[in-house]
Amino acid sequence: MIPVGRPFLDHVLHALADAGIHRVGLVLGPEHEAVREYYRGLDTRRIAIDFVMQVEPLGTADAVAAAEAWTSGEPFLALNGDNLYSVESIAQLSSLQGPGTAGFAAESLELPNARIGAFGILEVDASGLLTRVVEKPGELVLAAAGPTTLISMNIWRFDRHIFNACRTVPLSRRGERELPQAVNVAVSAGASFKVVPARGPVLDLSLRSDIPKVARVLAGARVEL
Repeated sequence: MIPVGRPFLDHVLHALADAGIHRVGLVLGPEHEAVREYYRGLDTRRIAIDFVMQVEPLGTADAVAAAEAWTSGEPFLALNGDNLYSVESIAQLSSLQGPGTAGFAAESLELPNARIGAFGILEVDASGLLTRVVEKPGELVLAAAGPTTLISMNIWRFDRHIFNACRTVPLSRRGERELPQAVNVAVSAGASFKVVPARGPVLDLSLRSDIPKVARVLAGARVEL
C-alpha cells in the first residue's frame, strides 16, 4: 500500500487486469482492515477484488492454503503483492494448461546480484519441467550458476493439488511454511511444473530503500481497475 502516485498494489492489480485476470483474492491478516476499506471504496470495472483471511502470519505457503475455499477447486495464479510483473509474463503463465512458473533471465531483472540471490534459482530438466527451487541461494551461488540461470520471482500457476503440500511442508527456520519449499514437496510427490522463460524487469518493493526508484519508474503510469 506504499503510495507511488497510487498504492503500489493498484499497479499490480492493473497489470493483472491487462493480462486478462478479472478476479483477485487479496490474502490479508485480520489487522489489515485499512486495506480492505480502501479496496471496498474503489469503483472497479475491470477486476473484482475479494478478501481472503490469513489468521496468522505463518508464511507464504500458509497464505496460499488460506485461499483454498476461495479458489473453488479452479486453477489460479499466486504472486507477491510487492512485485510488479510484466503483463506478458502474467499472460503467458495464465495461458498454461497446468501448473507452472515464470523463470526470469537473471540479467533481465535489472536488480543487483545481491538482491537476486535473495529470491530463488529454478533447476529445470531437458523437457522444461521444474526439478527443484533453490531458495535464497546467495550471491556466490548465483554467480557460479552462470548468466543463463532462471530466477524465481514467486509468480506461480497452481491447481488444487498444491494445497496439501502447503499444509504439510515443514516449518522453516523462521517458523513459517514457505511457498518455494511447498513447491519442492509437491515436485517430490510427482507434481509437474512447466517453467515458462520470461524476461524482466520486475519492480521489487521489498525494502523501503526501493521506494525512490519505484516511484520514478511509475511516475505518471496509468492505473485502471
